[in-house]
Amino acid sequence: MSELRVHGLTGMPEISAGDNLAALLIEALRRQELSPEPGDVLVVTQKVVSKAEGRVVDLRTIEPSPLAISIGKEHGKRPDLIEAILRESRRIVRMDRGVLIVETHHGYICANAGVDQSNIPGEHHAALLPVDPDASAAHIRAAIGVAMGTAPAVIISDTFGRPWREGTTEVALGVAGMPAVRSYAGVRDPYGYEMRTSVIAVADELASTAELVCGKIEGVPAALIRGYHIDEGEGSGRDLIRDRDHDLFR
Repeated sequence: MSELRVHGLTGMPEISAGDNLAALLIEALRRQELSPEPGDVLVVTQKVVSKAEGRVVDLRTIEPSPLAISIGKEHGKRPDLIEAILRESRRIVRMDRGVLIVETHHGYICANAGVDQSNIPGEHHAALLPVDPDASAAHIRAAIGVAMGTAPAVIISDTFGRPWREGTTEVALGVAGMPAVRSYAGVRDPYGYEMRTSVIAVADELASTAELVCGKIEGVPAALIRGYHIDEGEGSGRDLIRDRDHDLFR
């Protein structure tokens, strides 16, 4: 490939629980005359998926546990928010300087279990991660395929921090219609060196590419990427989670 084009889907309404997100994405594609072509990748931000799937909670309805109250007092955070984070967590990895790093029930290692109050109406509400991001991606992909004749690969993206570098970047939580990684193991480079461990997180890279168009406050919840060569096969967001046996930092 020599060129990628990224088309942000604009003009979409505020998403609420129960909205048909796939239908709204289809309307946006048609409005912008973007008929999916083979090899296209549609990146959809996690926040709109969570909103449509009813994964937004009113923190005032959550009764904090003694542990949440203790953590909230120590780190200066509201206990009901801490309780929401704990309920979405499999284990606490690290707590320091007001930062709560956990392992979610999906297996992601991230801040606050992905519980986020940004871009959510109301100061007492927070979004949780989708229960099954791969299923969310597959549903959107299937609906677009039926309505428009061609089903693009679909990535559900979210913003994660990184332990050794400043700034956040996008990662793929859910993947449908494409492999999440590309392995170069066994391939020889132009100088004859055989690669042994090179595996590229292509779904994460595509998610980050889309974020450059979607932004954080621009109200662009999805982007269509055209020009990327998709490898054959199916993938999953779980393919990007390093297993315990190979994780040197557990």
